[in-house]
Amino acid sequence: MVTNTSSHIAAHTRPVALIAGPTASGKSAAALELAKALDKTGRGAVIVNADSMQVYADIPVLSAAPDAQEQSQCPHVLYGAWDGADACSAAAWAARARDEIAKAHEAGAVPILVGGTGMYLKVLLEGIAPIPEIEPHVREVVRAMDTAAAYAALQIEDPLRAAELQPADSQRIARALEVKRSTGVTLADWQQAKSGGIADDVTLCAAVIMPERQFVYDRCHTRFAAMIETGAVEEVEALLARGLSPALPVMRAIGVPEISAMIRGAMTKDEAIDAGAQSTRNYAKRQFTWLRNQCPEEWTRIESQNIDISSVFALLLQN
Repeated sequence: MVTNTSSHIAAHTRPVALIAGPTASGKSAAALELAKALDKTGRGAVIVNADSMQVYADIPVLSAAPDAQEQSQCPHVLYGAWDGADACSAAAWAARARDEIAKAHEAGAVPILVGGTGMYLKVLLEGIAPIPEIEPHVREVVRAMDTAAAYAALQIEDPLRAAELQPADSQRIARALEVKRSTGVTLADWQQAKSGGIADDVTLCAAVIMPERQFVYDRCHTRFAAMIETGAVEEVEALLARGLSPALPVMRAIGVPEISAMIRGAMTKDEAIDAGAQSTRNYAKRQFTWLRNQCPEEWTRIESQNIDISSVFALLLQN
């Protein structure tokens, strides 16, 4: 069921399609279907990855990136574009995505953003605050604090931000505190000066796939079990052999800790599958919450696993 439509979208200068949704909701298949439909109009398409784990070349299976056969059907960019040793930030991804979108437009194609990483999409569309580099000694002190102490300090130094955060949200608490201590300005004030967003420079046609949760959760379990049999173990073995820092995003990707435990003998195969599937379901639940609460109202909601591309993106597909 489509609950909102973007009737104001016109298929003219600098159109951008966006397909968001939780993991295992069918985004990649929908993007390919849209790309084929655009090809029939003579416009062409480029699929642009907006998933924070699919950017890493080390884990195409574990991140459920489109395989070679799927990528051969349409140009795909920013899949496997980062080595796991290099952490990809939302800002770094957005800079690359802006370039790829511009290239697509220059070639007369429609870029199709696909992914469920809300922060990536937010930074690309809205821009990012020009926060200076945090002073190393400030970061060292803040990151050494336990979460309770850091939260108590934040309540004094940036009470508005503290009120927005859960007391156990260690990462966001530390970030807000180090920004205030290093720059003397609160994170909220910095965010008022965002720059670099593309929202005002493109014509956006956005759809959010929000199937019934149990459908997604069932797919999470089935897919993770299949990953174990189709190369995920080998991917984790290769990562472990590199001796990468456990703090890197690629080492914390869903499935890497669970399969690592299996390789060490701390988990059986079945236990690793159950744990990995549960981690995937937990991630999907967080995505559902973010997408439901953070996406603009004008973005089309598709509350089904069945997507009528010709209807949802009708104005983009006009000749």
